[in-house]
Amino acid sequence: MRRTANAQWRGDLKSGKGAISTASGVLSNTAYSFQTRFEEGKGTNPEELLAAAHAGCFSMALSAQLGQAGLTPESIETTCTITLEKQADGFAITESHLELKARVPGAGADAFDRAVQAAKTGCPVSKLYKTNITLNAKLEV
Repeated sequence: MRRTANAQWRGDLKSGKGAISTASGVLSNTAYSFQTRFEEGKGTNPEELLAAAHAGCFSMALSAQLGQAGLTPESIETTCTITLEKQADGFAITESHLELKARVPGAGADAFDRAVQAAKTGCPVSKLYKTNITLNAKLEV
């Protein structure tokens, strides 16, 4: 399986503009710029897209792990925050933080925690990131 996205950039770093599109059409010439990445502005940026990918992948991986334990989640809500920091040799993504709230009827704390940890390390996006991945998980009743 392969997935494709395309990015175009025109101009210098600070005043230039870009557009990102995906083969599925979900993103179609979606604007990104220095302003949307390092300041505030309408459009997206690579870190926001990475956060969406990690939140989505982790949520699906958790559902799979719970299913293997014989549990069916009612809801899984994951927020991911990607931290981009300036370092001596340039910018680096230094953390991907997952914040999870889940409703899983019949799940005990131990089974839930095992599934969460397996999803955190096993989701393909987690495996891709070479950064600190942190997680807060809450099992709602």
